[in-house]
Amino acid sequence: MELREVYLDYSATTPVKDEVLQEMLPFFSERYGNASSLYTPGLDAKRAIDHAREQVAQLINATPTEIFFTGGGSESDNWVLYGVAEKLKNKGNHIITTVEEHHAMLHTAEFLEKQGFQITYVGIDSDGRIDLDEFRNAFTDKTILASVMLVNNEIGTVHPIKELASIAKEKGVYFHTDAVQGLGNVPIDVVDMGIDFLSMSAHKIYGPKGVGALYVKKGIQLPSFIHGGAQEMGRRAGTENVPGIVGFGKAAELAKNNFDEHVKHCSQLRDYLADRIINEIPHSFINGTMEDRHPGNLNVTFEYIEGESILLLMDSRRVCVSTGSACSSKSLKPSHVLDALGVSDELIHGTVRFTVGDFTTKEDIDYVVENLKEVVAWLREVSPLGPYKGWK
Repeated sequence: MELREVYLDYSATTPVKDEVLQEMLPFFSERYGNASSLYTPGLDAKRAIDHAREQVAQLINATPTEIFFTGGGSESDNWVLYGVAEKLKNKGNHIITTVEEHHAMLHTAEFLEKQGFQITYVGIDSDGRIDLDEFRNAFTDKTILASVMLVNNEIGTVHPIKELASIAKEKGVYFHTDAVQGLGNVPIDVVDMGIDFLSMSAHKIYGPKGVGALYVKKGIQLPSFIHGGAQEMGRRAGTENVPGIVGFGKAAELAKNNFDEHVKHCSQLRDYLADRIINEIPHSFINGTMEDRHPGNLNVTFEYIEGESILLLMDSRRVCVSTGSACSSKSLKPSHVLDALGVSDELIHGTVRFTVGDFTTKEDIDYVVENLKEVVAWLREVSPLGPYKGWK
């Protein structure tokens, strides 16, 4: 079989689309002004940032003044947790989140616990869904923030954010969602969904790395996370990453305009990949529900072998996949998300995440499956874990 390069890790990062790159390039050399400067090149950079702010706002039905650019989704998550904790520390010290959040949320929550805050971690069922009653019952008179990710980064489950935000509103509590994986992949309307804060990242929607944004609902005064200047309407100091912000804006515009086509393309290829794996590779199963799922996400456990071995052998065949979220793929610790699903440690270590994107083709999927069948068969042949030998 002729080697070909196939990238199936779009949830880790996406390639920058050419339209995005072309929009960014002038701001590295020709239009290099500092947006805080009052002369013409500076004002030109300021206008470019304002335009990007409008583009990002339109993707989630926000107003431009509700969008604050950051260094990425992790910074946005941190800003919300620290900001609300500082703002409302005299009102209460209780925060609600879930066991399956990105580590940008979980590690920050752990730090706040050391500062005396109480954190409730709501669980998920075997399909990756949140129990609305458990979430509702977690609130106390000391609760100041509830945060639930829109789409899980490992198993792709889409959560009912509108219902969760409504519960928080009934309790008089701010609601935040980490929408990094959901942006451009599921419909987002911050007004209709009742969201107070929403975290975003450009490099998940074919934009550049190192730039993200935080939506802050109009009327909420969130304390500054970075001090030292008046950038971002006085809320986030530091010279703006103008090329990155411009790229984020263009990527958001493309995501909005191509949304239906993108979802259809990715979901069809994901389902095709799922059908072939389940029907052609025995002792494999999908983690999480196939309903209400990220259109490009497929998380599969292969019994009796290790996912890390699959990843390395597939890489030798020029196929890129992941053993979990990109931020924890170098860790030997079992996935906290799969653990929350009730998957055993042994099976967690045999799990691979495949995520397709706009540049994935049916031929790519066929190439991946044919190589995957050979890799899995060989690993099971040499594995001491299988109940019998002779895997083919």
